[in-house]
Amino acid sequence: MEFRKLGASGFMVPALTFGTGTFGGGNEFFKAWGASDVKEATRLVDICLEAGLCMFDSADAYSNGMSEEILGQAIKGRRHDVIISTKGSFRRGPGANQIGHTRHHLINAVDASLKRLGTDYIDLYQLHAYDSLTPAEESLGVLDDLVRAGKLRYIGCSNFSGWHLMKSLAVSEKYGLARYVAHQAYYSLIGRDYEWELMPLAVEQKVGTVVWSPLGWGRLGGKLRRGQPLPAESRLQSQLVIDKGPPVPNEHVFKIVDAIDAIARETGKSNAQIALNWLLQRPSVSTIIIGARNEEQLRQNLGAVGWNLSREQVAKLDAASAVTLPYPYWHQRSTFIDRNPPAA
Repeated sequence: MEFRKLGASGFMVPALTFGTGTFGGGNEFFKAWGASDVKEATRLVDICLEAGLCMFDSADAYSNGMSEEILGQAIKGRRHDVIISTKGSFRRGPGANQIGHTRHHLINAVDASLKRLGTDYIDLYQLHAYDSLTPAEESLGVLDDLVRAGKLRYIGCSNFSGWHLMKSLAVSEKYGLARYVAHQAYYSLIGRDYEWELMPLAVEQKVGTVVWSPLGWGRLGGKLRRGQPLPAESRLQSQLVIDKGPPVPNEHVFKIVDAIDAIARETGKSNAQIALNWLLQRPSVSTIIIGARNEEQLRQNLGAVGWNLSREQVAKLDAASAVTLPYPYWHQRSTFIDRNPPAA
């Protein structure tokens, strides 16, 4: 397993991280992703560790905390062999203050995650979404306190816009507070919006990207093709998942899948392995979160490392997945390209 620096820190993380959103299946949404119990989760953790994948990502919102609980039991007795990444932000109860990035909520959320995970520290803690009601000074102040208390080793954020992230970094610098070393962001061949602003920012400010949904909400896993019915077991069969997922025109997806299929015939690799390998070659990417409903899917995804697509194959995928840039990016790229080259 390849290891990479996490942003501006000296902390090394594996190129692949295992996402535990499939642990628990606590409601209809998460059941569509998976419903691993402790026994199956422990087996998946075993396979990951055998392959050198030692980082596991969760969140207090996954199956109402069940994901963290099951992960905690699956790693019991080997805490120092693993890296735990988890997140908090979303509502955890009916009260007005049981949500967001306030001092009140984050202290409670971190303590609750520590209890569910069965550990006294979290390696990487990320704010799961942007909270415009809470000042960045308050959020970063309490995260800094939690780092100094030894409960958190590193901090990051998730699903921030470029200006949200840059403002937070400026607040940390101004007041000498712990700094975000990671940004967990949606990025895939069918969702390249990340490249417009967040990637250049990540490169320039040295923020490591933790990629979520690298297979585009499951669309690039090899089961979705023109004129073919969806498989019986697929998150794309769940209308709830479809409604919450990023919208993508079918023709755009099929154009990319066609290109992946051609490269699969050239390389002998699976569609998922090709889509993941493309991401591993992108600037700013520290680690990619892979998920798996079962052992077979996990072993397939682990095959994304240890080799690289050729330059020509990357160019073919770039072309197939390209979209028209929104303003002001199309203007910057077309009128001042020598002064504003793309980060990618």
